[in-house]
Amino acid sequence: MISIEIDPRIRAACPEMRIGLVRASVVNSPTSIDLWHEIEQAAAAVGERYREILTVNQRPAIAATRRLYKALGKDPGRYRVASEQLCRRIVKGLGLYRLTTLIDVVNLVSVESGYPISGLDADKIEGDKLVMGVGRAGEVYHGIGRGALNIEGMPVYRDAAGGIATPTSDEERTKFTLDTVTAQININAFGPEMPINQAVERMAQLLERYAQATNIETKIID
Repeated sequence: MISIEIDPRIRAACPEMRIGLVRASVVNSPTSIDLWHEIEQAAAAVGERYREILTVNQRPAIAATRRLYKALGKDPGRYRVASEQLCRRIVKGLGLYRLTTLIDVVNLVSVESGYPISGLDADKIEGDKLVMGVGRAGEVYHGIGRGALNIEGMPVYRDAAGGIATPTSDEERTKFTLDTVTAQININAFGPEMPINQAVERMAQLLERYAQATNIETKIID
């Protein structure tokens, strides 16, 4: 299991923060009907609970991540947290994109838990540890499907080569593809909502059910 170091500035702003880690050998594929049905059920539950778009920001896990952004000097209204983006689409009636098994499993647990989750191709990570720090001015970062992303003031996971994940968007360099065979998933609980052990267990079960996961490793960082 990869090791994680956390910047004291993030620790100070989020004393309740916990990170759930899941690593597994996987087989990625187009999303199955059964997985998509689970996603539709989770989306329906969110749509029923959060009927007004502004109430999405009040969801505990989302609100905690937004508070962290503000503490670090980032505008969470302009650079929305990924889990917030998903929930806003649901409440607006836009639905979710159907992508690949690995991406959609991550999105499913994110919708269910409210946590922003980093889904990384482990074989593209440089080095044997990640450091969660704070984005710097001018730091080069290409968000998936977003192009150059200004990550100054965002929490950011960095490997030996640079930034690879933020709560707003993961980086193109380490994204899941249909060729991904080892998944590294970081469940970022900057404030409590779903118990982190349940989120980790749910992720592992879904990977086993839909992505033929083997060699599953899990860890929770307090």
